[in-house]
Amino acid sequence: MLAIGGAIDIGRWLAARDETLTAVDAAVLAGARTLQTSKDEAAAVETAQYFYNANIVSRLPLTNDSISFAVVDSGQAVVATGNAEISTIFLQFADIASLPLIPAAASEIAKAEFALGSDTNSGGSGSNDDTEPESLEISLMLDVTGSMSGDKLDDLKAAAEDLVNIVLWEGQLENPSKIALVPFSEDIRLPTTTARDAARGTGFPSSKTLTSNGRSKTYYLSDCVVERTGTHAYTDAVPDPNQYVMAHYTRSTTGSGSETTGKCTIPDGAEIVPLTADKATLISEIEGLSASGGTAGHLGTAWAWYTLSPSWSKLWSTDSAPQAYGTENLSKIAILMTDGEYNTEYDSHGVKVGSTGAAAAANDTSTVQARALCDAMKQNDDIIVYAIGFDLSGESSESYKTLYECASEPKTEHFYNAMDGTQLKNAFRDIAISISAPLYLSK
Repeated sequence: MLAIGGAIDIGRWLAARDETLTAVDAAVLAGARTLQTSKDEAAAVETAQYFYNANIVSRLPLTNDSISFAVVDSGQAVVATGNAEISTIFLQFADIASLPLIPAAASEIAKAEFALGSDTNSGGSGSNDDTEPESLEISLMLDVTGSMSGDKLDDLKAAAEDLVNIVLWEGQLENPSKIALVPFSEDIRLPTTTARDAARGTGFPSSKTLTSNGRSKTYYLSDCVVERTGTHAYTDAVPDPNQYVMAHYTRSTTGSGSETTGKCTIPDGAEIVPLTADKATLISEIEGLSASGGTAGHLGTAWAWYTLSPSWSKLWSTDSAPQAYGTENLSKIAILMTDGEYNTEYDSHGVKVGSTGAAAAANDTSTVQARALCDAMKQNDDIIVYAIGFDLSGESSESYKTLYECASEPKTEHFYNAMDGTQLKNAFRDIAISISAPLYLSK
């Protein structure tokens, strides 16, 4: 009778043990995911405890359950510790009052952590200490045109900051991931005169007088740049003589008399930020964005590529220079975000088409150029492209079609059409989680 009763107790113990360990695994993974997305250690512990409690509702009653959760390893893992015991019904007559569900020697029941190396298998066990850290180079194209003003720009800032906070995690110290910001509207503002001159060249006249249909207008050289012409209009070839991007000449000016200069359309403070792991700088630049101008989406697309291209390294400092294509344990990712139709292009003088005195477009429409740039950027699978539409006018619109075509395959994993601020933040967060350090059960 004791043997039969013991078998019943062992069956109860196995059921409770399996349910407890399953609940613990789910809890540490949920807690680690919260830690990854929010960087809030208290929230991570609270989430782990919530998931644990939710998964043991139907478990047999225990005489002791001291399982708890904590964030360890400098904020890179969530661990479960403690003990749990179930009382016996029959084995107590053999002086065995309870059975432990957790081995007494176990200092940690389960542990979920961020994978630091590309050789770590999700769900596997063991240490990843001998693997080289995986790193990312991400270019984040942000639409700061006039249509983004107000709540839409606030939504974009929140979504972009969320992505930065998720992707740039403290564990990647040896080979950190980096993010570049590429704000765009009608033109592109570069962060330094060195970068500007390396991209467009030097020796430009301060003004140009152009005549069209008998009407003459004077245009002034601005500090910003626009599209590329010629053979390399849709390549990332080194910016050298005969293959520079064009300087932007504009009717909008600052100063007067001999001090008159062209004024960029893109707002002040919306310059490109080359690749950096400095989270504080990225957040500050995002917070400072404002909106104005039309939508030259092909310019944003081109510079999302250029900030990832090793051919354009001379524009940036050594710390911001992109690594070579094909570098081991490196992924290059472009994230393209816009809210509208691409509607701005330039003539061979760097003057916006549609301005009085402007000639025909030097290239094709902004939409056609953007699609050509996306096709070239994806050609050798060197760069993965995500595309995020924000409040687009529908699947039949050119803006929708352009972003959809720009996204890498499969489209279901790389294209998003957010209709409001919540969906925009979810899109950025979904991308951030999918490309950042994966979670795995190391114990």
